[in-house]
Amino acid sequence: MQQLIEFTTNNALLVAGLVASALAVLFYELRAKQRDIASLSIPQAVRLINDGGRVVDVRSSEKFLNGHLLDARHVPEADLLADPAAKLGDGGNVLLVCDSGTASGGCVARLRKAGHENVFNLRGGLEEWRRENLPLVSGK
Repeated sequence: MQQLIEFTTNNALLVAGLVASALAVLFYELRAKQRDIASLSIPQAVRLINDGGRVVDVRSSEKFLNGHLLDARHVPEADLLADPAAKLGDGGNVLLVCDSGTASGGCVARLRKAGHENVFNLRGGLEEWRRENLPLVSGK
């Protein structure tokens, strides 16, 4: 024990760097785990939709018109974040969708931080949906 104390006092910067690195890794892992909780795989997303969950597409209008999930509602990301209570509605489960899952994932993180726990992200976005050859509808 005496050697540990001596090492720590002689190498304070090294020990401080080790502690800071450990805290950074812990923070990163906890944050990644929190995001995974809010991200749904395609089978989980389909189950949520079949159980009455609503789909909100946060992409631009032209991308939405070129192809979106059946019964998806188009709400641009900025509009959703400006007034989430009005845009999300009654409090049921909501699946946010974008092209890659990045923009909708950011929205989900912000909305969950603001207290909207019933909001989820489609992991991989519509790119993953297309890779699985699942249907999209065009137009409004």
